[in-house]
Amino acid sequence: MELKKAAAERAVDFVKDGMKVGLGTGSTAYWAIKRLGERMKEEGLNIQTVATSKASEDQARELGIPLIPFAEMGRLDLTIDGADEVDGRLNLIKGGGGALLREKIVATNSRRLIIVVDESKIVHTLGKFPLPVEIVPFAHEWTFQALDQLGCRPQWRMNGEEKYVTDNGNYIADCLLGRISNAEGLNQKLNMIPGVVDNGLFVDLADTVVVSHSDGSIELKKR
Repeated sequence: MELKKAAAERAVDFVKDGMKVGLGTGSTAYWAIKRLGERMKEEGLNIQTVATSKASEDQARELGIPLIPFAEMGRLDLTIDGADEVDGRLNLIKGGGGALLREKIVATNSRRLIIVVDESKIVHTLGKFPLPVEIVPFAHEWTFQALDQLGCRPQWRMNGEEKYVTDNGNYIADCLLGRISNAEGLNQKLNMIPGVVDNGLFVDLADTVVVSHSDGSIELKKR
């Protein structure tokens, strides 16, 4: 937890007065949002934000961080978020928290995507972490079969006895790929399957990755 907190707080240093900021989702983003709230009180930091999940939205609202409707925002200056895996080219797997679609929409509409991770998330090749694929409920069985035929070894993400449902009302299939040799190619193949809304591969989107190490040091990796 301390590693995530330290890296998240370092990432918040990139936020300047007057910026439009995307708030990510998950345990790392929690610390970044908390630090943003503190900076607003300490420095009078003036920012506008959008959130990638209901949980982050609720946290921002509690801290008095202004949330602006997407229609009024235009392009964001930067987004701070976490990741489940980061490779040497700064390609990512995201979506362990179930917010991958919203996270990708916000990331794509940001001038900079700042990713915060601890050293355990840095990998040589993506794929050990199961790749989430968001699927519409209609004929979801067929979409699942298409993933299986592609060799993705999908498993439904569950919430108890029921299928996990995203903030957008969709399902998630976690694909046990083991190794992804061509992230860009797989990203395109997955998104060509009717019924797939999007997947957790974030290719060529991250600008900077803030990595916290167990020795207490913080490393910045840039594209």
